[in-house]
Amino acid sequence: MSENSLFAFVLTVTLIELTPGPNMGYLAVLAASAGRRAGLAATAGVAFGLLGIGIASSLGLAAIVAASNPLYEVLRWGGALYLLWLAWQGWRDAPQEIAKPIEATANTKFFLRGLITNLLNPKAGVFYLSIFPTFIDGARPLLPQTAILLTAYVTIATIIHSAVVVSANAIRPSIEKRANTMLIRRIMSALLAAVAIWLFYTTRRT
Repeated sequence: MSENSLFAFVLTVTLIELTPGPNMGYLAVLAASAGRRAGLAATAGVAFGLLGIGIASSLGLAAIVAASNPLYEVLRWGGALYLLWLAWQGWRDAPQEIAKPIEATANTKFFLRGLITNLLNPKAGVFYLSIFPTFIDGARPLLPQTAILLTAYVTIATIIHSAVVVSANAIRPSIEKRANTMLIRRIMSALLAAVAIWLFYTTRRT
């Protein structure tokens, strides 16, 4: 593909990813409440989720979901309900005192949460189907171009998500110094619930 097309794609994706969305909101809340390692683990899960959906899109699976309203709605409801479930867990398990640092092995669950959240987001597949064809040259082989665009997109998204995690983690010490940790954690859970509602609203079909 031409350098101009790749540059335009990178610029477009960067602007899209800098716009606050469900992934950004979820990672910010997680990093502020559970720490940088948990946030970066979830970021890795998000990246693998985006990569998986991109591969599925190239195989035509995303087109099937986009064309089937029942399948689309199942994924849409599943993604929103999953985030609401995570919010409820955080609300229910909010500690009375400041929790000990999370064990490294526990970060696996945050990776899986980031992965599942994206696999259940039908909007990601629709994004690939709507954006990628704009930057693909029909006169050139499709597979190499798709691989380049997918790699560029996942890389840009991961860099931005990592920056969000690091920034959100920076405010964590001030949060932990407050007396009522229970209240702070539950506020974070409420914000995560808001992200779930946001996801449900922005993925609806008009």
